[in-house]
Amino acid sequence: MASIKKAISFGLVNIPVELNSVIVNNDTSFNQLHKKCGSRIKYQKICPDCNIEVKNQDIIKAYEYTSDKYITFSDEDFDKLKLSNKEPIEIVSFINLDDIDPIFLEKSYYLTTKTNKAFELFKEALKKENKVALAKTVIGTKFYYVILRLENNNFILNTLYFEEEINIEEEDKTNIKFKKEEIDMAIKLIQAMSGKFEPEKYKDEYQNKIKKAIEQKINGKAITKTKEKPKENITDLMQALKKSLKEVKK
Repeated sequence: MASIKKAISFGLVNIPVELNSVIVNNDTSFNQLHKKCGSRIKYQKICPDCNIEVKNQDIIKAYEYTSDKYITFSDEDFDKLKLSNKEPIEIVSFINLDDIDPIFLEKSYYLTTKTNKAFELFKEALKKENKVALAKTVIGTKFYYVILRLENNNFILNTLYFEEEINIEEEDKTNIKFKKEEIDMAIKLIQAMSGKFEPEKYKDEYQNKIKKAIEQKINGKAITKTKEKPKENITDLMQALKKSLKEVKK
């Protein structure tokens, strides 16, 4: 993906930057074929009333405001509403990263620029204040609020979901009572399983299986199924905790 040219607007300071996508899609792509002849499947846009294929130039966008009632939008309408991708990354506030629930974090970009004193000064000031910058901008055609933060001296921009996009209901508090021994044993299990976040160790097991299966197919071999280890079903909570702790300490 090509980098996106933007500028950080910090008071009267303007810092030109480029946004580079951090994430690379690791999924294996598959095509759809006709089972009978092996030809690639094509998609057609069909009007069910006219029973004909409709070309792109004959398609308009519409909003269904009530059942089967639409208002249409032309390209000219969208042009009038269009946001400018030239909008800067306008900083509106400086906040603590801990104040942001990770559920609000959407896409990540890393920022680069040519040697720029203002850019390096901004990074140094953020580092000393231990803050992140909350800003607003346009990426592509979409308006975002974003945060700018430092990660191992790299400048990272995270787009944020809006509150109305977060779909989660607060669960009612339970009245379940725990024995002290149960809580103590659960804490011991957590402590025994505690470690550091080491992303280089975490591999996509499913994609690795897919790639291995592709190699097997290419070489005319049958796909081998991984045998699942049977799990012991223990219904007694305390017994399950004790046995889990014993397994971890092996």
